[in-house]
Amino acid sequence: MLLLNTFLTSLMSQENIDVYLVLIILFCFGLMETLSGFLSHSNRSAGDWTQEIVSFLILSTGIKPAIVAAVYFLGNVLFPNGELFLSEISFLPLFFGYILVDDFLQYWYHRTAHTHPFLWKLHRSHHQAEEMGYFVAYRNAMLYYVMMPNIWWVGMVVFAGGAKAVALGLVIKQLIIISSHSRLQWDRPFYRYALLRPVIALLERIIITPAFHHAHHGTSVVDAAANPNKNFGNMFSLWDQLFGTATFVKGYPLTYGLPTKTNDHWTAAYFYPFVTSKDENSVWHKDHQFVETATNTPLTVALTKGETYLWCACGKSQNQPFCDGSHQGTHQTPLKFTAKRTGTVRLCNCKLTQKAPFCDDTHLNQ
Repeated sequence: MLLLNTFLTSLMSQENIDVYLVLIILFCFGLMETLSGFLSHSNRSAGDWTQEIVSFLILSTGIKPAIVAAVYFLGNVLFPNGELFLSEISFLPLFFGYILVDDFLQYWYHRTAHTHPFLWKLHRSHHQAEEMGYFVAYRNAMLYYVMMPNIWWVGMVVFAGGAKAVALGLVIKQLIIISSHSRLQWDRPFYRYALLRPVIALLERIIITPAFHHAHHGTSVVDAAANPNKNFGNMFSLWDQLFGTATFVKGYPLTYGLPTKTNDHWTAAYFYPFVTSKDENSVWHKDHQFVETATNTPLTVALTKGETYLWCACGKSQNQPFCDGSHQGTHQTPLKFTAKRTGTVRLCNCKLTQKAPFCDDTHLNQ
C-alpha cells in the first residue's frame, strides 16, 4: 500500500499528466469507434458533433479553470489560512475521499436534473442524442456545468492541497464515463457467455458499465432494456443501489433519445437560457408552457393483448392517455402496463384513479 501510494503520488506530480491522459483516453476511444465502423454508419448531424466538441472545449479550458480560480479567490478571502491544509494527508485516503464525495454530489445533481424543470432544460440535450458515443458524455448546456456542485468540489480540494488526488480522480472518472457512453459496448460478451456473467454481475455493482448507463439513455421503459428515470450514477453504481434507482439490464436499448422530437439548433441546446429555440413545441422556446391535458372524462382506447403501453400520470402529455415524455423535469413517471386482452377499455384521464391506468369513476366526484 505504501509503494502504491508513493507511485501514484510521483505519477500525478508530473506536470499536466491528467490532461495528457484524458486526451489519450479520448483519442483511443475515438480510434476504436472509427476502426469498429461505428462512425461511418452514424446518423449524427454536424450540430451534434459541434455541440459536443464545443462543450468539451469550453468545459475543459474555460469553465473548470474559472471555477477553480473562483474558489481560490473566495477561499483566500473567507479562509485565509485554509490553503493547502490537506497537503499533509496521505495520497490514497485523500484520493478515495475526493472521488466518493465527487460522485455522490454528481449523482444527486444528475438525479435532481430529471425532476427539476429548469435543471431538466439544461440537461435535456444530453438525452436528445439518438446515438451513443464517447463525446455524448460532454453533451449538456453550458450553465449545467457552471452550476455542477462537484466541479466546485474540485476547486475546494485543489485549494486545500489535494491537486494530485484530483488529477488522478479526473482521469479515472473520464475513463469510466467515456467508456459508459461509448458505442463499443465492451461488456456485451459478459452477458452473452454464462461463464462471464458472474464477473459482470460484480463489476456493474461497483462501476458504471455501458449497459447500465445506456439503459438511462433509452427512449422509454416500454423497452425492457431502457429506463431514463433510473441509473443516474457517473462512476460508481453504489449510489443508485443505495437510494433505490438502480436497474440492472442484460442488453442495450433498441432506441435512444427523447420520445418527442423537436427541431432545435445546437446553440439553443448548449446556450439555453441565453439562446432559445425557434421551435414553439420545444421546452427551450422562450414562450413554452406545458398545457394541462388531464380531463374529468375517461378516454376509451383500443388495446392489443400482449402489447406494452405507457399511461401518462403527469397530466401534461399531448398524446393522452399515453405518455409522450412531458413528465421529464417533474417528480412523476408514467405507468408501464401490458394489455391482458384485445379490446376497448376506459383509461383514466383525471389522473386520480386508484386503479391506474384504468378509470374507477373517481372523476365523478370532482
